[in-house]
Order: sequence, then structure tokens, then C-alpha cells
Amino acid sequence: IKGGNVMKKKLMVLGVAILMVLSFVGCSSSAEEEKSAVEMIKEKGKIVVGTSADYPPYEFHKEINGVDTYVGFDIAIAQKIAEDMGVELEIVDMKFDGLRAALTGKKIDFIAAGMNPTEERKKSVDFSIVYYDAHSTMLVAADKVDMLKAPEDFKGLKVGVQKGTIQEEIADTQFPDSEKVAISKIPNLIMELQSGKIDGIILAEVVAKSYADANESIAVNNLDLGSEGGVALAINKNQEDLLSQINSTLETIIEDKTLEKYIIEATELSAQ
Repeated sequence: IKGGNVMKKKLMVLGVAILMVLSFVGCSSSAEEEKSAVEMIKEKGKIVVGTSADYPPYEFHKEINGVDTYVGFDIAIAQKIAEDMGVELEIVDMKFDGLRAALTGKKIDFIAAGMNPTEERKKSVDFSIVYYDAHSTMLVAADKVDMLKAPEDFKGLKVGVQKGTIQEEIADTQFPDSEKVAISKIPNLIMELQSGKIDGIILAEVVAKSYADANESIAVNNLDLGSEGGVALAINKNQEDLLSQINSTLETIIEDKTLEKYIIEATELSAQ
């Protein structure tokens, strides 16, 4: 009986010890969860932006002093956000249609990729204020620019769009008699257009002009397909502190015309 009591006491002590350990782990986990997004980013010393660097002048690759560099006005905005937070910027380049999954999977902290804040996207992520708006137009072969000027001119023809973008919806609604070709990367769409495998590409006007300026074989047909609805930065839901920080930076650069400077510089760089 005495031995049994000793054993019971040992089990009780062990049980208490386990509960204390679990309680400590729980408290530690809770403390971690209570940290805000901004606090965690500052602890890491870096903020990670996801982009799709094939969309000049928003974001694209450029060789500068022999080094492949991410440039564009979205990249400049991301750099300013990092600077205002006092952290380094890490850039992750991927396909546009994989960005939201990377964000909700917490592989990146925000998205800067000329993204439209559509109602469908708002179901899974939050958006900053709109900082730029552009109209969509089309790229066609330069020798067909006078023949392909309106949606009806593309009846029975192939219209290219970047997969996962607002331009996909434009193709569906405004080009019902055309065959839509959706591809993840814009340079691949340009190659398809230049080789005659597709007949036009729907793009944001500023992007279309950047590609046309860099390629004599293609041209903008000046077809106005309407506003894109503006672009914004995407952030995970329930990160109000990070959203506030990002909006503060955007409001400042819009008000003091710094954003205008970023856009001009990026547009000039994309044409070089």
C-alpha cells in the first residue's frame, strides 16, 4: 500500500510537470499569435513582396551594370514601403496566377503586381487603396494594325491574354466570337503574336505601349477596352496594421507626386 502511494505521488508530480510544460508552450504560442504582422516583419528585418516581373512598366527584368535586376514602379513602391518600415525588401518572382496562393500560404507578405481589386479576389485577400488606373487596349502585328481595330475584326481569330488577369474577363465579354488563348507569361504571348499563332493580345495600355516600343513588329491598335478598375497591393486578411502601414506609404507618394516620378522613370526604362 505504501509503495502504491509513492507511485501515485510520482504520477501526480509527473502530471503537474507535463501540464506546466503544455501551459508554457500554449502561452508561448499565444504570445506569438498576438504579435502583429508589422511586428513580425520588423523582427525578421525584411518584408517579402510577390510579383510577376513580366509586366513593364509595373514590374520587369532589366540588366543594370551587367546584373539582372527587378525594376518598375511597383518595385519602387515596394522598396519605399520597406524603407518606411525600416526593413529590407525581398522580391519573389512567380507566375501571376500563383500569387494569391503564395500570399494566403504566407510565403510572401504582400503582392505588388498590377493587380485589380476585384470582388472575387477580395474573398481571399484584402487590398490597399487604388494607386493607379489604366485602360486596356490591344497589341497586334504592326502590318495588321489598320485591319484589326475593333472587337468584331477579331471574329474567328485568336486573342491572347495573361492567365488570371482582368483581361481574361474582357476577352470573354467583349470578344465572344474570338478564341481566347490564356498564357501565364506575357513574353510568351508576345512570341505567339510575333509568330502569327495568335492575332492580338489584350493588355493594360501602358504595358502594351512598353512592349510595342521595344518591338517594331508589333503595334498598339488604340482600341479602348475600358478601365481596368485600378490596381492595388494585396495583403492577407486580418492584418490591419500592415494594411495601414502600406496605405500610409501609398497616400504619401501619391500626394507628393513621387508615384508619378516612379511611373515616368519605369516607363522610360522599359523603352530602353
